[in-house]
Amino acid sequence: MKLSDQLKKAQTLVLAMGALLSLPLFQSCLDDDYDYDPSIRFPNAIVTVKPVTDAENGNYYYFQLDDNTKLWPLDNSSLPYGDKEVRAFVNYTEVEMPAGVDPEVYSKAVQVNWRDTILTKPAVVTKGTTEDDIEAYGDDGVEILKDWTVVEDGYFTIHFYTRWGNTNTKHEVNLVTGTNPDDPYEVVFRHNNFDDPEYYESDGIAAFRLSDLPDTQGKTVTMTLKWKNLAGETKSVQFKYKTRVD
Repeated sequence: MKLSDQLKKAQTLVLAMGALLSLPLFQSCLDDDYDYDPSIRFPNAIVTVKPVTDAENGNYYYFQLDDNTKLWPLDNSSLPYGDKEVRAFVNYTEVEMPAGVDPEVYSKAVQVNWRDTILTKPAVVTKGTTEDDIEAYGDDGVEILKDWTVVEDGYFTIHFYTRWGNTNTKHEVNLVTGTNPDDPYEVVFRHNNFDDPEYYESDGIAAFRLSDLPDTQGKTVTMTLKWKNLAGETKSVQFKYKTRVD
């Protein structure tokens, strides 16, 4: 997803801690092979980093920008995250397509200036009842932020903020599916702060793979996201969703 010019100027606060969010400071997996340059230390896109293991032609990766757009990164002859597929912030510059790269498959070639992974994990299935889900996944409040929150390429990427303490207590976030038997595309964002004191507010971002949802058969459907806000109210917002092809 391309970010607006305003968002390109925003400082990135990224959580990249596997399944958990660490406090009190956000931590990220900045790659060490990029020279420090303040002018490029902001994202101009959110992508899926997709590895390809090819015994004959060698391993490589590419970026999925949205449901339909593939980007060919230069210097992509290694797998930065092994065979793991992750969502990531990137800053890139468009360059001329190298010889031998199929332009019918890849829309653009890009020079990667900076890359930073986003917490990426599967969505989870409801435990059966709201009470069961609260016990398993928590019921602590968050606010959902409009920027960086997007449904694309089989992922629900959610930018949120909540209250944190000055401790090392780890918070956990999950996206719960199957909560509404009448609507398989209704999902609930759940947050567990594990009784961390609520001293200040700050944000985080996480991406959830939606592979267990029913196949939309090429159609675009309405997906409803529900969550409990910091005031204890249940909120919802709708997005468009289509099952990813590959």
